[in-house]
Amino acid sequence: MEKSAATEMVNIKINGREYAVPSGITILEAARIAGIEIPTLCYLKDINEIGACRICLVEVKGSRSMCAACVYPVSEGMEVFTNTPRVRAARKMNLELLLSIHKKNCLSCIRNTSCELQTLCNEYGVDDEYFSGENREYQLDESTPFIVRDNNKCILCRRCTAACSNLQEIGVIGAEDRGFDTHIGSPFEMKLAETSCVGCGQCVVACPVGALYEKDDTQRVLDAIDDPNKYVVISAAPSVRATIGECFGYPPGTDVEGKMVAAMKRLGFDGVYNLNFAADLTIMEEGTELLHRLENGGKLPLITSCSPGWIKYCEHYFPEFVDNLSTCKSPQQMFGAVIKTYFAEKNGIAPEDIFVVSCIPCTAKKFEIGRDGQSAAGVPDVDAAITTRELARMIKSAGINFRELPDEEFDEPFGIGSGAGAIFGATGGVMEAALRTVAEILLGEKLEKLDFYDVRGTDGIKRATYKIGDRTIRVAAASGTANAKRLLRAIESGEESYEFVEIMCCPGGCVNGGGQPTQPASVRNKLDLPALRASVLYKADSEMDLRRSHENSAVKRVYDEYFGEPGSHRAHEVLHTFYVKRGIY
Repeated sequence: MEKSAATEMVNIKINGREYAVPSGITILEAARIAGIEIPTLCYLKDINEIGACRICLVEVKGSRSMCAACVYPVSEGMEVFTNTPRVRAARKMNLELLLSIHKKNCLSCIRNTSCELQTLCNEYGVDDEYFSGENREYQLDESTPFIVRDNNKCILCRRCTAACSNLQEIGVIGAEDRGFDTHIGSPFEMKLAETSCVGCGQCVVACPVGALYEKDDTQRVLDAIDDPNKYVVISAAPSVRATIGECFGYPPGTDVEGKMVAAMKRLGFDGVYNLNFAADLTIMEEGTELLHRLENGGKLPLITSCSPGWIKYCEHYFPEFVDNLSTCKSPQQMFGAVIKTYFAEKNGIAPEDIFVVSCIPCTAKKFEIGRDGQSAAGVPDVDAAITTRELARMIKSAGINFRELPDEEFDEPFGIGSGAGAIFGATGGVMEAALRTVAEILLGEKLEKLDFYDVRGTDGIKRATYKIGDRTIRVAAASGTANAKRLLRAIESGEESYEFVEIMCCPGGCVNGGGQPTQPASVRNKLDLPALRASVLYKADSEMDLRRSHENSAVKRVYDEYFGEPGSHRAHEVLHTFYVKRGIY
């Protein structure tokens, strides 16, 4: 581990071996430097560091009691023991206590084989019947269209509440009651749908067990595929190809687009399309909207509308900015709208006979498909939104050997996506894609360099100023609602001013969405998952010849044959929507 020369080091011993480690870090971090993984359940680096689960207990020489490694700082001369009989016995007992109030239907649990509690119990040889007694029974909270909460499986690690309060700074869930009656809930025992939850799903990917999971729509999709009267199509969002490989044993940051397409075709869809096409279409409409507002004195800054969790957050917490939102539908909704209008007319299929599925990295997309203003053909634009995890489960249950599949390409006519569309999945990607098109329209010529590095990276807020011709365009990109809050308050106070703002609900963007593959804390604490996943998208962009949305031939064809031009009356009827001011509750 590299440290700057100015970092103060201390000398410690771990299991009898000497190490020099940075002063002020915890025993847990020091052990990781030494190549030792101390087990945890409640700990998430920089999000939840409370020492609650007591699974990370270690012995420290001179201390009468064992210490929680995740919160205990190292000091000069400290001697730590991480694997003594006493430590292992304590960890095993704590696991048995957790199991004593845990619903143990592991075989049918959505997290079977990817449950962190299950993994530790296997490692420590835990007897699930060692402790027995009274248990509380909780009803499932299935009130939202995107998340199910099962407190019967909750281990009170509080990672979900930390993700909601500390990471996103929303706080619609927390610990209720005390002692044996403690459980995770919302204020006044409200159902989740009654709160101002934005559906981001960060609580789901933080949960180490099966207490939180997405509302599963896979059976609806399978039923549609089996219906001979339905024409069923699916499109995959840019970031899904960068993450679904994790569900099949590939390391984070592996591009498996070709295998993903091959797997979807084998599931029986009538069309397998590239949602990057719709991302390019979004840029055409959103870029036109930005130019219109710049030239005609419209409401600024224009704020992007691709992230449904962000849209719901804005409606609840910053309704004063609703008029700043782009009226463009998200790529998911634009795709469904194009399929059920242009594609339906061209192929002589009734819109109601088309079943549109999107595979997305986002739980909030399940809410979006039911919003008002998302039915261009008189029926919902999108019929089902399934997460990356749901698609992986469909592939596995169909007996498809993902790793053995050949690479295949998306179907036409919506198989083409530009590099600009590909980077939508990373924070700053929508901004960069839009700037490529807007800049070339304003300049009337091609840019020599298409990379806008200032808006790349996983920083929570990125700011830049670009001189394009005789215009100066100030931009900002934020990811995570906590960062969105800081940025919007700065804009509201007049402290900062912009013409164009991109906001993604999830920290790091869609690559880190609530519908992405779950990873154990041992991975989340060590790897920069958003950066690794985003690197797939930027690499794909850099290797493409087609890197501008306005040069996508499939997009051009749709305008030539149906919409006329970006921002036309028909385009507004089909590709644009509206929002509401909800308030906090």
